[in-house]
Formats: sequence, structure tokens, C-alpha cells
Amino acid sequence: MVIIPIIAVGIALIIGIILIVSSILAPKKVSGIEKMYKQRKFSTAIKLAKQILLKDPRNADAHYLLGLSYLEDGKPELALMELRAVNQIGKFDGLVREVPFRTKIAELYAKFNQPEEALKEYLLLLRSDPNNAEFYYQTGLLFEQRERPDKALPYFKKAISLDDRHANAHSRLGSLMFRARRPAEAKQSLEKSVKIQPENSQAHFFLGKIQKEEKEYISALGSFEKAAKDSNFKVKALAERGHCYMYSGDMTRAESELHRAIKLSTSPGAAEVLFARYLLGMIYEQDRKIEEAIEQWEQIYAVKTDYRDVAQKLTNFQDLRTDDVLKDFLTAGNDEFVELCKTAAANLNLTIQDLKSIPDGCQVIAEERQTKWRNQRSVPKLIHFLRVTDPVDEATLRDFNELLRTNNVSRGIVVASSTFTKMAQLFAENRPIELHDKDMLQKILKKPSTE
Repeated sequence: MVIIPIIAVGIALIIGIILIVSSILAPKKVSGIEKMYKQRKFSTAIKLAKQILLKDPRNADAHYLLGLSYLEDGKPELALMELRAVNQIGKFDGLVREVPFRTKIAELYAKFNQPEEALKEYLLLLRSDPNNAEFYYQTGLLFEQRERPDKALPYFKKAISLDDRHANAHSRLGSLMFRARRPAEAKQSLEKSVKIQPENSQAHFFLGKIQKEEKEYISALGSFEKAAKDSNFKVKALAERGHCYMYSGDMTRAESELHRAIKLSTSPGAAEVLFARYLLGMIYEQDRKIEEAIEQWEQIYAVKTDYRDVAQKLTNFQDLRTDDVLKDFLTAGNDEFVELCKTAAANLNLTIQDLKSIPDGCQVIAEERQTKWRNQRSVPKLIHFLRVTDPVDEATLRDFNELLRTNNVSRGIVVASSTFTKMAQLFAENRPIELHDKDMLQKILKKPSTE
């Protein structure tokens, strides 16, 4: 009977000794992890941390050091798991200090595309450290990524008020101002950014966009060249450089830059690639390289069927696949094109009195041919042969109607390789203007001339 109490006291004593020893050794083991971490022996630190956590799963310091060790060992996914465990435990009274911990976990959330979680951490950080410009900047960045520029704007401004040399905050603020169509304010912020940080590619890119809109093409080309040094902006910057060269009339360099943009891109559906292909199609269309233009439009259509007027352009040119006559009309060089216009005029039973080239076509003044049954003087006609892809609009016909008056010609014909808008057709109805669309053009070109 006496033996049982003695045994119970002995067991209790042993348990007490074990707990005391454990409590003494545990901090030493955690300090051992910290020592290995500081010595950059991350594999050893990871091993020690795992041993402690097997016995004490809620040891926040061990989870934290394990997470940091994983991060340094190139395993950020595992690091995030450990830091989330620290967050769940919620103890910041040992090795874990709240501000550096939340900074690190916020960075990892952002890295692994968990913006909501990252935003929560930065908002908590702002409570703990309300004078930290970087925290305001990161918060604004997350709101911008969520397409909430109205929320992002005040955080970027606050970051700048705390640190006027925060180049990235100036750059982001400038880009938001640009999108809000406030170019003067945008330019001021972007210029401040590149002054502080000359290699800031985003600032150079948006500065180039503003310069392009202001028709400062040489300055814009320089800004885009600097932006292109960053792989994140290279394709976009090359496409914009191509656009600048187009505005400047240098189609050779424009074509070269646009080809580079398309070649370097790894995402066929990216907005900048579609933009580059569209511009390239415009150059080919202007140069009468219609097949090459169609190739670019088809590439765009395969990715985005409703991109600008690409579907309409492809519809307008679908006859090229089966009709060589229309293809020749659209793609011929100037001399060959003039001969086709002469043939078309002859097939309309007209005798040419005057012929000259005009933008996108040819202008002819002609008279109807005399026959033995018609000896009276024929009425001269003004004819425009237009090789265009877009429907001919009312404004074009108004200009043509004015030409009739200027040249004192009472009748006119407009022959187009496309169609006519409804408004253009209504305009011509009550005026001495005949309209021949691409279907009629095909028939005119194929019709054998009559002598």
C-alpha cells in the first residue's frame, strides 16, 4: 500500500525533470537554428527546425527560422507555408518581430499571386509603421494591380510625401496620370522619376508615350530605347518605336522595329504584339503588299476576332483568294495600275482625255466614245479609280462632288475596290455620281473592250 504512493511520486518527479530539461534545452535548440541560419548553413538549420517542430508544432520561432532558411535555400513555396504557420500562431514576443515578419510574408504573397493576402499584410504594416514610404507604395501597387487606380493614387502620393526620392512611386503616379488623360501632371512625375533613377524603364516608357502624343518623335524614340533595356518593356517599346517611325514617315525602320517586337514576344495574344502586327499590316497595305498585310490580319484574327477593323479588312480582301484581276488592281505598281485604269475606262466605253495619280488611286477625265449613230458632242466625265480596303465614306464623295464643280464636269463615276457606306450611297442618290463597288470593278476589268 505504501509502495504505490512512492511510485506515483517517482513518476511525477521524472515527468517534472523531463519538462524542466525540455524547457531548458528548447531555447538552446532554437538558438542553434538561429546560429546555423546566420552562418548560412541552411540545410542544417532546416534539419534542426524540423526536429523541434516534431515535438513542439506551435513553436513560432522554429517555424519562422525554418521559413527563412527555406527562402535562402531557394524554396520560397515552403517558406510561405512556414510563415503562414507563424501567422496562425500569432505570437510576436520571441525571435519573431511583427514588422519584418509581415514584410517578408507580404512579399511572398505577392510573389505567388495572392494579392488579397499581400494587401492585408501591407495594411497591417501601415498600422505598425505609418511613416514607411515603401509600405504605402506597395499598397498602392496592389490596388493598381486590382484595377483600382482611384484607391492606388492616394497611396502613391503619400509614399512621395514621405520620401520625395521614391522613384517608383513617382513612376507609378505618372503612369496613372497618363491613363487619366492628365499629361502635364504625368510628365512632371515621370521626369522626376527618371531624374532620380535614370534606369527606371517604366517611367521612360510612359514618358515616351506622352512625347509621341505631343509629336516629339525624336525624344519619344530615345525614351522607348531606354525602356527597351528592360525585358518587361522591350516588346512594348519596340512596337511604340515602330509607331513613331511610321509617324515620321520612315517606313523601313518602322517595319524593322515591328518585326523585332513580334519576333521577341513569347505571347502571341499580348496587346503589344497585336498592335505591332496591326501597324505592320498598315505598312504592307500602303505599299500594296496585300498578301503580306492579310497574313498579319489573319494572325491577329486567330487570337482576337474583334480587334479593331481586322474582320472587316479580311472580308474586304477575301476575293483576292480567287480573283487575280482584283488582286492585280490592288497590288500593282503605279505604272501597271495606270494601265489597268486605262483598260477599265475603255471597258466603260470611255475615251481618256486626261489621267493623273491621286492618293489611293487614279483620276481620269474622259468622254463617251463616238459611234456612227451618235455624232453629237459627248459630255465629259470625271472618274476616280480607288484602290482602298475600307468602305468609301460620305466625306470622300463630298470631296469628289466638289471636284466636279471645280473641273466644270457634270457627271462623275467613283470605282472602288471596296464598298460604299450607307451614307455615301444616300449622298450619291440625288447627285450626278455613279458608284461602282468591287463587284462591279471585277466585271469592268474582265469585260472585253469594244472598239
